[in-house]
Amino acid sequence: MNPIEGHLPTRSPLHDILAPTGIAVVGASADPTKRGYKAMVGLIKDGYRGDIYPVNPKADMILGVKAWPSVTAIPGNPQLALICTPAASVPGLIAECGRRGIKGAVILASGFAEVGGEGADLEREMMAKAEAHGVRIIGPNTSGVFNLHHHINLLALDNVKPGDVGIISQSGNMLLSLALEAQHNGQVGFSTYVGPGNQSDIGFNDYLRYLGEDENTRVATLYVEGFRDGRKFLEVARDVTAMKPVVVYKSGSTEQGQKAASSHTGALAGSYAMTVDLLRQSGVSVVQYSDEILPVAEGLGLLQKSRGKRVAVISDGGGQATIASDRLAEAGLELAELSEATRAKLREVLFPQASTVNPVDVAGSTDTNPSLLATCMEIVAADDNVDSVFLVGMFGGYSTRFAESLLGDEMRGAEAMVDLSNVTEKPLVIYSLYTPIKPPALRRLHEAGLPVYASIEQSVRVLAALGERGQYLAQTHDYSRETPVDARPELTAMFHQARAEGRDLFEYEAKQLLRDHGVEVPVERVVRDEAELAAAAAALGETPLAMKVVSKDILHKSDAGGVKLNVVGEAAMHDARRAILDACMAYDADAEIEGVLVTPMAKKGVEVIVGVIRDPIFGPVLMFGLGGIFVEILEDVAFRAIPLSRHDARSMVEQIKAKRILEGVRGESAVDKEALVDLLLKVSSIVAAYPDLKELDLNPVIVNADGYAVVDARVIVDRDSAATDKDTHA
Repeated sequence: MNPIEGHLPTRSPLHDILAPTGIAVVGASADPTKRGYKAMVGLIKDGYRGDIYPVNPKADMILGVKAWPSVTAIPGNPQLALICTPAASVPGLIAECGRRGIKGAVILASGFAEVGGEGADLEREMMAKAEAHGVRIIGPNTSGVFNLHHHINLLALDNVKPGDVGIISQSGNMLLSLALEAQHNGQVGFSTYVGPGNQSDIGFNDYLRYLGEDENTRVATLYVEGFRDGRKFLEVARDVTAMKPVVVYKSGSTEQGQKAASSHTGALAGSYAMTVDLLRQSGVSVVQYSDEILPVAEGLGLLQKSRGKRVAVISDGGGQATIASDRLAEAGLELAELSEATRAKLREVLFPQASTVNPVDVAGSTDTNPSLLATCMEIVAADDNVDSVFLVGMFGGYSTRFAESLLGDEMRGAEAMVDLSNVTEKPLVIYSLYTPIKPPALRRLHEAGLPVYASIEQSVRVLAALGERGQYLAQTHDYSRETPVDARPELTAMFHQARAEGRDLFEYEAKQLLRDHGVEVPVERVVRDEAELAAAAAALGETPLAMKVVSKDILHKSDAGGVKLNVVGEAAMHDARRAILDACMAYDADAEIEGVLVTPMAKKGVEVIVGVIRDPIFGPVLMFGLGGIFVEILEDVAFRAIPLSRHDARSMVEQIKAKRILEGVRGESAVDKEALVDLLLKVSSIVAAYPDLKELDLNPVIVNADGYAVVDARVIVDRDSAATDKDTHA
């Protein structure tokens, strides 16, 4: 396991709460319209083996179970309380739970911080009572909890069967949707469900840690609207994904005050794309569409991983083979190149007109013997060039489509596929257009733990998740994080001075910070008067120069006319300096101008951007992408949480869509990618060492075959004199 920082304690305290030996139902009722009634019914019908303590001062018995007038009157030892009463009663009840020794409370009521005002005050009062009495809070405003392996069903959901998919969902309707989908599927079951509600106490990271430790959960699945502590979640996710798959559907996008962002990086950070990148950095499988949640969870739970992204497609229809190939390419998967030996074996069993080039099209060979599809799967699964096998078409429906006599062949084919799944580590994924009617052959595959889908798109998303997880786990040896550099006192003082003067670092100061920590920055001089200009001209000679205004009041130098390029010779330098000063004073007569920065022009290359933002939810985040003026328009960027590993840095470079430009196009040489990776790692180390650095933009950085040159650098200073990496909640 490779957490970002630190290590998790050995056992989550949620085990006692989510698998309690006794439950108090506060607000238990005999009225079928009340949640206190439904919870009692759920516990009784599902055969909960612990003690049930209904609490209702107006009843002696509820559904045949003795009731108690108050929490403190309960004679036994419940570990969990389900509170079904109105919000105003909750703080007092939490105090009672604490005095009774109850460890956790599930609070269904709404009317807390989510409504603001008095509701927020009520939530603070509730939490004060909880902390004072040692009670952990699930919710408030939660849809509830179930733990099916312990026969705890506080939602009273019908027809949900025990299984190995754990679910944490901020939407009760999303849980209901998944439960109904699983009921229709017939094969997927659940372990634990929790609706986190307001997360006033227990957050996503706590629940994920519990699911990671839960022996009944094989895959953790989360529907997330907003993280309370994203940084901690990434740490926990890195631990859990080393043991079992984690699937996340993130709705919407996080907005963390980015409207006030003053850098390119700040404008792009806080986005949905950033959240997805950071989750994937920690090994999480992110799904884009809600109808992918359960299929991907099922596929990862059953198959766990693929060693790579090379897929062999076997199809009994050319059209669907083409569709599958398109979707695989779009998902970043590859059609495996089958060896000649594999193709020869396929030719031995298929008609001459069959195509043995991937995708394999059996071309009618299976119409009278559908078990041949299993033979083809076995042949391609033995090929070292294949990482996973994808069967596409009408398997399971041959006896319906052609002749009932083919049922025996289909069942033999299904058994052969089951046997193959038991001897190969390569995932076998089946798409059949007959899946909705559940024919016998497909039911047999399901029973044996092979995933069968009714959609090519869902099947491909499962294959992609398997490949991503396999590659992530294979790279764990390369996940040691970059060690932060030691902060230098003179550079720390530079930050303090800038803050005292109410400004950010000047460009030359930002470049000094980089240069002093090993980043390659071109030589430069600040020219404040004619004498310094003459000295700069003598030192730099006849080299083409770039000249830029240095002013805390002029942020966008080009807009103010504060940049001159390809300036050669002292006379031209004199004219360029005067033009820059005149233009900037015309742009802002009150601007305080320190001087003009003079530096040699960078060699020709590709412009990229390297940026850093301290996100309120995820902490320090590094961004990389194509640079220049179009970065915010194209948004072709990658994000990673700091500190980075070398694998993280390399994956950023490979992720952007414009990576082909870095590899050389139209006769241009490929850039030095390893130098770029080193730059990303050095920036990561610098940011980790200087908490006063709030945002950083290196835009552009010119990269070419010889390395890189940081052409422009901007560092925004945290104006809070006690700058730290704050844990801000969403």
